[in-house]
Amino acid sequence: MLFLRSLLFFVGQVLTAPIFTLIALLALPLNPITRNDLISGWARSMLWWLKITCNIRHEITGLENIPNSPSIILAKHQSAWETLAFQAIFPTQVYVLKRELLMIPIFGWGLAMSSPIAIDRSAGREALKKLVANGKARLDKGFWVVIFPEGTRKAPGERGKYHIGGAWLATHTQTQVVPVAHNAGEYWAKNSFIKKPGIIQIHIGKPIQMVGIKTDALNHQVEHWIETEMATLSV
Repeated sequence: MLFLRSLLFFVGQVLTAPIFTLIALLALPLNPITRNDLISGWARSMLWWLKITCNIRHEITGLENIPNSPSIILAKHQSAWETLAFQAIFPTQVYVLKRELLMIPIFGWGLAMSSPIAIDRSAGREALKKLVANGKARLDKGFWVVIFPEGTRKAPGERGKYHIGGAWLATHTQTQVVPVAHNAGEYWAKNSFIKKPGIIQIHIGKPIQMVGIKTDALNHQVEHWIETEMATLSV
C-alpha cells in the first residue's frame, strides 16, 4: 500500500512539473517576485497531493517568529519535503544550490527561472564572494534566501558539518537569520521512493540579529539551536 501511495504521488509530480515549467516560461516578462509566486504554486499543489496520496501532513511551532522583512533561513536538510514546504510557509524565497541542479531536464529549467543562487562549491572563496553579491541582490529585491548549512541531505540522527556560507552571507549583508528544524526525514527519507504517513514537525526559531556577532559565532549559534531542537523531534 505504501508503494502504491508513493507511486501515485510520483505520477502527480511527473505530470504537473511540465505544466508549471510552461507557466514559468510564460511568466518570464513578469516581476521576479510575481514569477516566483506563480512557480511556487507547484510546491503548494504537491504538498496537497502529498497529503491526499501519502497522508503526510505537518504542524508548525513558531509561526510568530517569522519576521516581516526579507531574511535568511538556515535550516536542517533531511528531505525534498522542506524545499516544497518552505514555499508555502515563508514569504517568497530563493535557494542557494549547487549549479548542477539547473542542468536537470524540465525540473532544472523551471528551477533556473525562480532566481536561485547557483554556486560552484569547488570555487572556494570566490563562491563566497558570489554568494554575497547575488544574495544581497536578491534580498534587495524583496526575496528571502534559503540555505541548508550542511550542504546536503542528512538522515535522521545524522549530523553534518555546518558550512559557513549562510552565516557569511548574513554577517556580510547585515541580514537577520531565521533558524529552522524539522523531522521530515522520518517520513520522506533521503533518496527514498517510499513515503510514510505521519505528521512532520517543523520548529521556527526567533530571528537572530546581526548586532555585534561574528560569522563563526553566528554559525555555531545556529548549529546549536537547530541540533538542540532536532533532539526534541525524534519520532
